[in-house]
Amino acid sequence: MATLQSCRVCLRESALQLPRHHLTDNYRSRTAKWKCPRAAVIPNFHLPMRSFEVKNRTSVDDIKSLRLITAIKTPYLPDGRFDLEAYDALVNMQIENGAEGVIVGGTTGEGQLMSWDEHIMLIGHTINCYGGSIKVIGNTGSNSTREAIHATEQGFAVGMHAALHINPYYGKTSLEGLVSHLDSVMSMGPTIVYNVPSRTGQDIPPRVIHRLAQSSNFAGVKECVGNDRVDQYTDKGIVVWSGNDDECHDSRWNHGATGVISVTSNLVPGLMRELMFGGKNPSLNAKIMPLVEWLFQEPNPIGLNTALAQLGVVRPVFRLPYVPLPLAKRVEFVNLVEQIGRENFVGEKDVKVLDDDDFVLVSRY
Repeated sequence: MATLQSCRVCLRESALQLPRHHLTDNYRSRTAKWKCPRAAVIPNFHLPMRSFEVKNRTSVDDIKSLRLITAIKTPYLPDGRFDLEAYDALVNMQIENGAEGVIVGGTTGEGQLMSWDEHIMLIGHTINCYGGSIKVIGNTGSNSTREAIHATEQGFAVGMHAALHINPYYGKTSLEGLVSHLDSVMSMGPTIVYNVPSRTGQDIPPRVIHRLAQSSNFAGVKECVGNDRVDQYTDKGIVVWSGNDDECHDSRWNHGATGVISVTSNLVPGLMRELMFGGKNPSLNAKIMPLVEWLFQEPNPIGLNTALAQLGVVRPVFRLPYVPLPLAKRVEFVNLVEQIGRENFVGEKDVKVLDDDDFVLVSRY
């Protein structure tokens, strides 16, 4: 009982000590200008999860020197899981034909259809098997800064040589937000910024690239706007890779681009290497152009997936929402292979038209 009385006394004393607000105080609080509480503004206390072990590291200058980078296709088993045997064959054919780098899990590789577990596993597999023969650039970009940071930390932790980063798409941000987003991921290692407004709905203007270029980890930009934009960067000493196969010859030889990040090189890597290394070659460029136009008549990677299946180097398996090109277009591809020469394409099997029933469309995997 004594204990209870003691507690009551303490409570009364505490209540007596509470501050009493007068009417003037209430009036002042209602009329005062609102100020942002300091506790709501928290500085970024996260340190980048990175390693400075240099045994297998690649410098930014090593990335800047690459001329032919292939945005590699991801093939599938009939149930929709990765077909690593076919993938390994594709990467080996790139190495044998002179590609210097691969983008893993990019748009062409359907990173947008992968879980992050699949994504990082494929980057790690590529590094583990081929990191000594070709530069592995992981597409670890996202429209979520948190996801982009996490994936990039994991990508570099498993050994990728560089990261490819896109600007936030769909839920677009301001230019200042864009800079902050990309700054957040560039601290971890060599970075290529990817500008493709046709997919993101937002252009990365030169003034943003010029700011990002101040980072020691900025390797360059994959630019899809066109050669006028390429000029704006190469005139300032910024490394550019053309993101447009139909413009890459002129980008390389007339506008100072370092090279190309290519889709077409999945099919004809040797010809694309010659286009990037052999000097101006308008006749070779003209020879390849019908194939490039065929590849991009529908959104990438629909054409590429169809073509590789017809060449017999991957199973005719599509993860939805992608579906193969129609029969008439598949017939056109067979004719293109004959015109350009089967020997210039990957694989050794005869090119086939394939019937609609030959394709497998997977919605759950």
